[in-house]
Amino acid sequence: MAELVYPPVLRTALTAFKLLDLRFRLEGTERIPRSGGAVLVSNHVSYLDFVFAGFAARPAGRLVRFMAKKEVFDHPVSGPLMRGMHHIPVDRSAGAGAYDAAVRALKDGEIIGNFAEATISRSFTVKDIKSGPVRMAADAGVPVIPVALWGGQRLWTKGRPRKLLQRHVPITILVGEPMLAGPGDGIATLTGDLRRRMADLLDEAQRTYPDQRRGVWWQPAHLGGTAPTPEEADALDAASRPRRE
Repeated sequence: MAELVYPPVLRTALTAFKLLDLRFRLEGTERIPRSGGAVLVSNHVSYLDFVFAGFAARPAGRLVRFMAKKEVFDHPVSGPLMRGMHHIPVDRSAGAGAYDAAVRALKDGEIIGNFAEATISRSFTVKDIKSGPVRMAADAGVPVIPVALWGGQRLWTKGRPRKLLQRHVPITILVGEPMLAGPGDGIATLTGDLRRRMADLLDEAQRTYPDQRRGVWWQPAHLGGTAPTPEEADALDAASRPRRE
């Protein structure tokens, strides 16, 4: 397919991040296949995670097609960009169409990006994840590749003011070992394994992050930060759900 939008969007993002002197650490990117389909499953801590997770595939020369909620495609600014980059809209009230589109793209050799937590984690830990990424990978016969992102929450995340012009922020992107469903592997078991791998990767990203300050809002509670605990985050999500609906 013609790529008239994705490359210039990436170049613009890279230029902006260079001007801000964001300090990227990428590890495990050799695990992204240079050809063929794969499902890239990342944790979700910021509104910029689409960009950062996509960066994981740049060393392999790949473009990631992300699954994102339909409302993003309806926006007058982001909508044309998302469609131009051939991302996949997800209508949460009727997700079968998006699922089928993703499986077709995987079989055609595309890399599909998915945030299996379905929403940003306020606790900056890995929430329960959906089974969709594992199911679509199994249906298409492609691997699932876990990814951990850390640092982007300092720029723009749920419930905090945007600080998109903040400089010198470290950004960590870790790519884990691919998983491939075998004969007899249960979806629930594979989904649990994927979540554990994502949590282990995120823990590594957090504990090796260059800035280890305690008492800051962008650190998880178990590492001495003031972010909500997972239980508190769940309560906040539950309270905001009726307003969103």
